[in-house]
Amino acid sequence: MTEIMGILNVTPDSFSDGGTYQILERAVAHASEMIEDGAAILDVGGESTRPGFTPIGPEEEWSRLAPVLKELAGVSTVPISIDTYRAVTAARAIEAGASIINDISGAKDPDMVRVVRESGVKYVFMHNRTNIAPSLPIAGIVEEVRQGVARILDAGIHPRQLIVDPGVGFAKTQAQNMACIRHIDHFRKLGYPVLLGTSRKRVIGNVLNLPVEARLEGSLATVAYALLQGVDFVRVHDVRETARMCRMLEAILDAPVRHS
Repeated sequence: MTEIMGILNVTPDSFSDGGTYQILERAVAHASEMIEDGAAILDVGGESTRPGFTPIGPEEEWSRLAPVLKELAGVSTVPISIDTYRAVTAARAIEAGASIINDISGAKDPDMVRVVRESGVKYVFMHNRTNIAPSLPIAGIVEEVRQGVARILDAGIHPRQLIVDPGVGFAKTQAQNMACIRHIDHFRKLGYPVLLGTSRKRVIGNVLNLPVEARLEGSLATVAYALLQGVDFVRVHDVRETARMCRMLEAILDAPVRHS
């Protein structure tokens, strides 16, 4: 059964919807709309991590997140995830009501593990690297995830807190990105819930030769495949369309595909 994680970027420069939800009222309205459409989790990000992104400081990141979190705390009926690789931001967000930390860096911040361990929140460990290794096979990517998970477990994070993400679109060739989708079951065999984030990404644009705004059908194809492979979470921009596809697939399978 698969849950839908709806993306809410409160940034000026995200690759797909940068600047769209910087205005507080618009961001909260979109969050409410995603919940109504079927999002079981909201993933809020204050810094773009698109290829070639320009890093910002933790204070600027928090200045974008804090107002939205304050409003969502009073209206959201689903868990709030924070897309950040900074421990200080994670700690502030948890205090403000977030219950999931979605970390694209694989816990590179030395204080992140402590924050997650002490708070008991869920933690998304995503595969990423400082450089692309074109010859690295899918087995090598899975092994790097296994080693990273072992590292943070040794530091005290409980296995029940963990979610793993193969990191499609991060430090990978097109072939490696496709392999991560195709062999998503390899990550499930590690024994933790799996999150797949492919929505509108370049891996889809490269296959279909389409710009960001025209990648809905390609995104839905990756989600449908993920559902059939038993992936636990899919991170998407287009919640309404994804939820409808899930309901149809549920009817075909005559088995529940979980959504709110």
